[in-house]
Amino acid sequence: MLLDLAEASLREGLASGRPATAALSALPPGLRRAAASFVTLRRGRNLRGCIGSAEPRRPLADDVTHNAYRAAFGDPRFPPLARRELPGLRLEVSVLGPHRTLSFADEEALCGQLQPHTHGLLIECGARRALFLPAVWREIPEPRRFLALLKRKAGLPAGFWSRDIRARVFSVQSFARSLRA
Repeated sequence: MLLDLAEASLREGLASGRPATAALSALPPGLRRAAASFVTLRRGRNLRGCIGSAEPRRPLADDVTHNAYRAAFGDPRFPPLARRELPGLRLEVSVLGPHRTLSFADEEALCGQLQPHTHGLLIECGARRALFLPAVWREIPEPRRFLALLKRKAGLPAGFWSRDIRARVFSVQSFARSLRA
């Protein structure tokens, strides 16, 4: 159902320039509860868009439709999705589980707690913040490099360390399919 909602939002975006809206009262309770999600678009192995929410702030159905629209039409790394790109586009919806705060004294201790291919990671230091989904481990399987690139994503130097860094891990439940015309 989440993939249907995400796909409907892509198609509505192409037709009207707006995300689809879900009739929440008609949806199962699990889709009406507040949850955080990411929507990732891929063309083959290449990223085509990825936008999401780190914290649960709205009903899951709304979060998915909003993030699908933004991944297709609002990711600043890519031009807006064109209709001709739909066939074969890979659509993935990841629903974030609860975050667990990690305790650590240094970077080595933090890296030692990470479970590649299982943990997503959210780091924060002051106003800087960045998140990698567990799927990123496929591209960056080494914990130190994973953390270094996440720090860069947050706008920090790869070698930066401060005792003010906060880290939370989470798991995801993911669903994916390729789209047709």
